[in-house]
Amino acid sequence: MRHDAKAYAGTYQGEKAVWLKSGCYEAAVLPEIGGNLIAFRDTEKNYRFLREPAMDEMDSFKAKPIVHGIPVLFPPNRYEDGTFHWNGATYQFPVNEPRTGNHLHGFVHNIPWQVERFSADDAESHVTLALKVNKDHPVYRYFPHAFTIKIRYTLSGLGLLQHVTVRNDGEDRMPCLLAFHTAINAPFAPDSTAADCRFKMTIGKRWELNERMLPTGQYQPLTPEEERMKEGGLSPYFEPMDNHYTAVPQNGRNRMELTDIKEGITLVYDAGTAYKQWMIWNNNATEGFFCPEPQVNLVNAPNLNFPLDPELIGLNSLEPGDLWEETSRIYIKAQSNA
Repeated sequence: MRHDAKAYAGTYQGEKAVWLKSGCYEAAVLPEIGGNLIAFRDTEKNYRFLREPAMDEMDSFKAKPIVHGIPVLFPPNRYEDGTFHWNGATYQFPVNEPRTGNHLHGFVHNIPWQVERFSADDAESHVTLALKVNKDHPVYRYFPHAFTIKIRYTLSGLGLLQHVTVRNDGEDRMPCLLAFHTAINAPFAPDSTAADCRFKMTIGKRWELNERMLPTGQYQPLTPEEERMKEGGLSPYFEPMDNHYTAVPQNGRNRMELTDIKEGITLVYDAGTAYKQWMIWNNNATEGFFCPEPQVNLVNAPNLNFPLDPELIGLNSLEPGDLWEETSRIYIKAQSNA
């Protein structure tokens, strides 16, 4: 089926962008601002699935590009005192969250990425972005490994597909810790309100966090409302959330579903099962957007001083030449009556 797909260089709010189009869908990425996929829209119904910055917000967005689009976090989330213990060595990251005294969100979400290629055919459009770090790259100062991250976004009648790879280009074993701080509009339809939104997620257990937002190694019992998150029928703003959960796939899939009951449409964020954890942040329950964040690893995983299975906490490593990859997809479907 033809979808009149296109891929082209352009601008977004004055910034260099690559635009993808396929049928009713369009998307835009910002290679010079962390490779952020800043927009994913249904142009026929005027749905905007991701939170986008307005023109007068662009300066603040560029200063802190975390709560719009799909920012890339590598390594993700918080590290105690800015330290990162790995393979007998200790790396020192800048403490950029004074409130907790931690490093937050890594080094790749606010720096330029390279556009390797973009193209389209009758059915789909796609763009490949790459970040290649070596000894001459600024990231190497804090994360002393040679590696390449590539993200390929494909837009088609099946929605938006993300394929990410991380390759160890160096001579030593390296950690592979990754997440996406995905900012979902709720509501995403122009005539709907937050009261029309219900969501569900494939969460398992909730990690207990201390006053510095770091895991204690213990779990907290889920509240009745959190139990409902597994089945749906819950507002994404039911209470302030900055919560950390294990990811437990249902029916072989690891996903967040946001249903607009007024529109009768469900937005599905189907993250791959390699993401062992979820973070959920809803800006102190402020209506408008929330962030369901698929995350490979437990927060502060390299620094934990209590015994936990490396597989459980997602403390992945890559030997020289090894490659890690995963895919995710965002798409819509008619609301289920089940």
